[in-house]
Amino acid sequence: MSTKELSKQTPERVPAAADPTSGPTSGPTNNPLLAGHGLPPFEKIRAEQVVPAVNVLIPQLTAQLEALEATLVPTWEGLAEPLTEISDRLSWTWGILGHLMGVKNSPELRAAYESVQPALVQFATRLSQSKPLYEGFTQLQASEQWAELAPAQKRIVEAAIKDAELSGVGLAGESREQFNQIQQQLAELSMQFSNHVLDATKAFSLLLKTQDDIAGLPASLLSLAAQAARAAGAAEATTEQGPWRITLDFPSYRPFLQHSRRRDLREQMYRASVTKAASGELDNTPLIEKILALRQQQAVLLGFVNYAELSLARKMAPTVEAVEALMEELRAASYVAAEQELEALADFAKAQSAPEAANLRQWDVPFWAERMREAQFEIEDEALRPYFPLPQVLDGLFSLAERLFDVKISAADGQAPVWHPDVRYFQIANEASEPIAYFYLDPYSRPAEKRGGAWMGDCINRTKVRTAAGEQIRLPVAYLVCNQSPPVEGRPSLMTFREVETLFHEFGHGLQHMLTQVDYSAAAGINNIEWDAVELPSQFMENWCYDRDTLFQMARHYETGAPLPEADYQKLLAARNFMTGSAILRQVNFGWLDLELHTHYQPDTETIWGVRDRIAAKATVLPPLPEDAFLCSFGHIFAGGYAAGYYSYFWAEVLSADAFSAFEEAGLDNEPAVRETGRRFRNTVLALGGSYHPLEVFQTFRGRSPSTSALLRHRGLAPAA
Repeated sequence: MSTKELSKQTPERVPAAADPTSGPTSGPTNNPLLAGHGLPPFEKIRAEQVVPAVNVLIPQLTAQLEALEATLVPTWEGLAEPLTEISDRLSWTWGILGHLMGVKNSPELRAAYESVQPALVQFATRLSQSKPLYEGFTQLQASEQWAELAPAQKRIVEAAIKDAELSGVGLAGESREQFNQIQQQLAELSMQFSNHVLDATKAFSLLLKTQDDIAGLPASLLSLAAQAARAAGAAEATTEQGPWRITLDFPSYRPFLQHSRRRDLREQMYRASVTKAASGELDNTPLIEKILALRQQQAVLLGFVNYAELSLARKMAPTVEAVEALMEELRAASYVAAEQELEALADFAKAQSAPEAANLRQWDVPFWAERMREAQFEIEDEALRPYFPLPQVLDGLFSLAERLFDVKISAADGQAPVWHPDVRYFQIANEASEPIAYFYLDPYSRPAEKRGGAWMGDCINRTKVRTAAGEQIRLPVAYLVCNQSPPVEGRPSLMTFREVETLFHEFGHGLQHMLTQVDYSAAAGINNIEWDAVELPSQFMENWCYDRDTLFQMARHYETGAPLPEADYQKLLAARNFMTGSAILRQVNFGWLDLELHTHYQPDTETIWGVRDRIAAKATVLPPLPEDAFLCSFGHIFAGGYAAGYYSYFWAEVLSADAFSAFEEAGLDNEPAVRETGRRFRNTVLALGGSYHPLEVFQTFRGRSPSTSALLRHRGLAPAA
């Protein structure tokens, strides 16, 4: 998942070892959160500095904004450039706080963030609703200078006008006041939702004490569970003798459901997961209802029928009906396959004399799917882990990037402050060995302080800046965050193949952020790209995990150095689309439910759970449990950027599958053709950022409009062309 977090950049080309706190800092305390530029000084930042920093920053930015409003000239230099300076200062501080809330959450930081969030949101709303700025941009669009602006500049101006309109610049009086109150409330509710999920995840665990309790569990999970038990106070816990602590954190929860032979314990874990953050003080149900109601009110204030229409106004998909048509196309293509897959799973369990075969439940499916996959393809995820230690996976990933995009990636550890000892820092250089970007990598799960999932965040955006020495380029820096299995008992992080795919996915987002050639931050990298196109490079990169050259570059046994056996590679290829109908249908269910809640949901006549059941009736083959409350932890749409936009994963996958098919057509074993196609992908999809509409960018790369045929073929639901 990508995050367009508010965070900005240094005022010059980023030197890797520069002091990030050099330069003026506002206020008498030399507060590191007020440096305003450079790499975030993570080693100096403390929770108690947050409130003083924001108390200094907001009045200063308000004064700058008022001065600009009073004196602006409707030109690029007289409006866009000074506005960027204000936005950059706000985003630098706010971006650091948002990042730390995701990776270094603590009660102290949470309290400080909640304290300053209203002021930050209020200023951001004030900025977006500025009539002088809005009128200045409309005048610029109508001026003689318009014809002289670069495409990126024009897209930025057009986006500024649209964003102002969608942020309520046209509202006045009570309507504006109500809109602004809603903005404030939504920000607070979103943060509460995310905190509840984090706290609920931490609050539940299952302590296993006997050999019967751990029947079927692989050694890797037992090591992780023993480590979790030690961290929770069981100092005597060992991999062999336990006790073992299983949590709702994905690297613990998922393999437990796949391998535990204790059906009763699988059921206990599954029910805990789908009822997470759904009761007591952490119950997100009332927050969801408030969020949906406020979003609907916001949409109506802006003249839309529902929030989905408001959401789509910023996206590539033209209408709600167009999204529903895509959902139906994918549902129709996957539903029968999903039914057949569940029947085959039941037959397989019956052949193993499993008593639950006649009535497979949700907690049975992962277990029997893993057994059936092992039997059909003679492949075990746990047996593959030793071939994917993180350092080798990184080597393979970096070699691929160097091969396709003509860059060089090298470690730069120690050249940037980090927020945790496990965090790595890397440099990307061009073909002339000149630095062009940097990125942080935070790979491991830390459930006590780090939210689940994986994401890319922008730390610093590429842009052109004016300095005393003339114009210079500010280099981009990305955050890449995963939650994979950490090193255990002296072994490196041994990754599941899914974790490998996740790393490739987030690196794809990072590449679009870092290899941009746009010199205006508001359209550089992923900025100003319609949300339903932003997953294109990330999903594109996942395809390379199955490419022979790429896979064998990284798949070697961490102890012996032996390459992954050819037979195992063939099994991976054969198993790629195992239960693909079920996988697609699951995502269709999520995407359609999200859309329905933001389009047709009527709280006076049904509940959110009624909507869940109504969508599930056509988009699931195994109806949800009555108490299933997964919506209460559905952070993508209630605490992230995917509200009325979860369909974006499929919309972008149409683009990404079609983009990868360009390499297939060129011939994956034709190295010159692969390199040439890779350079074209870099120079279009990765380089152009938000300077052109994504459909135009895609057509420039592909030479035609996108087609769904490649997606269905890659997913095994259509015959190969």
